[in-house]
Amino acid sequence: MANTIDWGQGAVNNTIGWGKGKTNATNNWGSIYDSTAAGETNITGGGGVDADAQAFITAASITDPTQQSAINTLVTDLKGYSIWSKMSAIYPFVGGTASTHKYNLKDPRDLDAAFRLVFSGGWTHSSNGALPNGTNGYADTKLNDNTLNTLNNVHISVYSRTNTTTQSADISSYDGTNSTAIYPYISNNLYTMAHQTIISAVTPFVNSLGLFIANRTNSTQLFTFKNTTKYTSAFNSSSKSNQNFILSRASATIGNYSNRQLAFSSIGDGLTDTEAANFYTAVQSFQTALSRNV
Repeated sequence: MANTIDWGQGAVNNTIGWGKGKTNATNNWGSIYDSTAAGETNITGGGGVDADAQAFITAASITDPTQQSAINTLVTDLKGYSIWSKMSAIYPFVGGTASTHKYNLKDPRDLDAAFRLVFSGGWTHSSNGALPNGTNGYADTKLNDNTLNTLNNVHISVYSRTNTTTQSADISSYDGTNSTAIYPYISNNLYTMAHQTIISAVTPFVNSLGLFIANRTNSTQLFTFKNTTKYTSAFNSSSKSNQNFILSRASATIGNYSNRQLAFSSIGDGLTDTEAANFYTAVQSFQTALSRNV
């Protein structure tokens, strides 16, 4: 046997047996047969692929081996850090089209109840993520802020690949009174909102590139992270918003459309400092594997 890396079920002379490789294939990922080296959506084999990753890959029809590998690693990393169970929705924006970008990694069914995205207005979809046009493009997550666990146990995140001072939220839930949102970069400041509280994390702020997390784990403080840097602000507790989270727009009823390209977003329970740091490591590794990290 010349299968030098027995990842999955490699065939004879398959130097990388990731999935079920065909005979004499040197680098065939996915379920591959003698008629093709392109692979299928299923990565079959001896346990090398996480079942949740495979469910997403199948639902979103992800055929590219690099993207398949990146998704699998992201899921296993989040599970290894004990973060996976805290997530209600994860949007990895992989596959390069609206039909692949819409799926929620946590529940990849094409249903409102699974919190898959519904895109509206102008968007450009590519291997780098989803880019709204800044005038009418937004996406409805179908996930209502009021359905999350508790008032003091929530996080939202976005990974932005565009540096702009656009005064708009990249993720937001606002019902006219209460709001949970991230505004990555407004007039050289980082703003996040948590239940009608706005904080300015630092002045001047550098840019709107990278992973932004708005995180609440108690009744008196909001923790904001830009990549690995943490900012803390005191605020008063109030109520949750009773609206769905919207991407790339201030809310379902207010404009302020964003023109920042999104390469990741998530919604879920609050994260500890260690979890937030590990979350960034996992997400940044995912972006690096796809050659779109900033």
